[in-house]
Amino acid sequence: MGKATGFMEYQRQKSKERNPLTRVSDWKEYSSPFTDEMLSQQGARCMDCATPFCHIGMEIQGGTTGCPIHNLIPEWNDLVYRGRWKEALDRLLLTNNFPEFTGRVCPAPCEGSCTVAISDPAVTIKNIERTIIDKGFENGWIKPRIPKMRTGKKVAIIGSGPAGLAAADQLNQAGHTVTVYERADRPGGLLMYGIPNMKLEKDVVERRINLLTQEGIDFIVNTEVGKDITAEELKQQYDSVILCTGAQKQRDLVIEGREANGVHMAMNYLTDVTKSLLDSNFEDGHFINAEGKDVIVIGGGDTGADCVATALRQKCKSVTQFGKHPKLPAMRTAENLWPAQPNVFTLEYAYEEAEAKFGSDPRQYSIQTKKIVADEHGNVKELHTVQMSKLRDENGHYYFEEIPGTEKVWPAQLVFVAIGFEGTEQPLLKQFGVETRNNKVAAAYGDYRTNVEGVYAAGDARRGQSLIVWAINEGREVAREVEKYLLAKKSEAV
Repeated sequence: MGKATGFMEYQRQKSKERNPLTRVSDWKEYSSPFTDEMLSQQGARCMDCATPFCHIGMEIQGGTTGCPIHNLIPEWNDLVYRGRWKEALDRLLLTNNFPEFTGRVCPAPCEGSCTVAISDPAVTIKNIERTIIDKGFENGWIKPRIPKMRTGKKVAIIGSGPAGLAAADQLNQAGHTVTVYERADRPGGLLMYGIPNMKLEKDVVERRINLLTQEGIDFIVNTEVGKDITAEELKQQYDSVILCTGAQKQRDLVIEGREANGVHMAMNYLTDVTKSLLDSNFEDGHFINAEGKDVIVIGGGDTGADCVATALRQKCKSVTQFGKHPKLPAMRTAENLWPAQPNVFTLEYAYEEAEAKFGSDPRQYSIQTKKIVADEHGNVKELHTVQMSKLRDENGHYYFEEIPGTEKVWPAQLVFVAIGFEGTEQPLLKQFGVETRNNKVAAAYGDYRTNVEGVYAAGDARRGQSLIVWAINEGREVAREVEKYLLAKKSEAV
């Protein structure tokens, strides 16, 4: 490294963010990059650690450790320290198709496994990554890469999320003709409609889609495979098909009063709000509005946090997020050793905003909703809850137990269910005839073949709800396997 003692000389700086009370009044991204000087210092903190765990990309203790797309993090950190941004971009693009996405919305498991993080705050890898790619676009270094030749082979990809886009990019650059089918009116999958604008502005997504289009990829939107075009038609028209449909089957709440008006699935809420913002700046009124209402979000994950941030921007009266697990500790526990992802308390953007507006963190821990109560018109008016204890039995398995006397009634006129996803939607898979396992496409990691000739699967449709970096990883890898399949078919034809 150019600055061998950098990690001792410089402290980690928090990502630059706009004032919480200011940013809740608009839908622009809440974070912004550091200055070049500050990033040079942050890059200098990357130590000469011999074995960089930041890019190992594996699972430890059920969580992701290091970067699944194996970004060459120490190399481009060093180049940023030296001010060699163009070379840093070249290194970054060797492994990552879409750094502008991961640099904004990835939870950065690379930082959790950073060697500096054994005793000090990790290197600010995510912010450096974002700035490298943003500089690439700003300086005109990112240009369309038009394949010099075409193989004559055609591949259909169903779904335009990060897995589908990564597969499309790889196969297009290999010279194959790629068509991406998307049932929504805009490409991008969850990048477009599942992640709010304040985390990922949609012109960033559209910029990449436009670049991929210029490079020769054909995007067909407003087309639901299985209805507008059949699986059999696709198999006849294309040499291979890749299923990248995601794991969009939301897990619902089975509870008394669930049918009350005003209880919605979280992803439906986020999608409708983003679509209305993009279509008409909310003039069309086609969205769920939290203005002036007491909002409760059931589910303690990132999707729930995005609901909190969205409700704040809609000027809700109050917002509370329920989570079933206890509050995380401030530091790693003895069971959560480095380099595993640190399970520690953090104040994410949405919670920082809620605290600034209402004076307290909106999260309630170890809480279970017992029932939803509606008024005489069928509209939700309150939630009944009880506190829970998280206990461990003699076999080491955790279980939850109600705490008597902790019952509580919460006023609510809007409730969002954000308790995760059950897997991928089944009708399309049945039409293709692919086998499933636990509501996911049955295809082995690293191979990605389904039981149907020429049909592959990757991303959340195959692995279940996961991180954007795993989606890109699988998109790149499934492209490699499809490439092998197409070459084998070509050899057989000869």
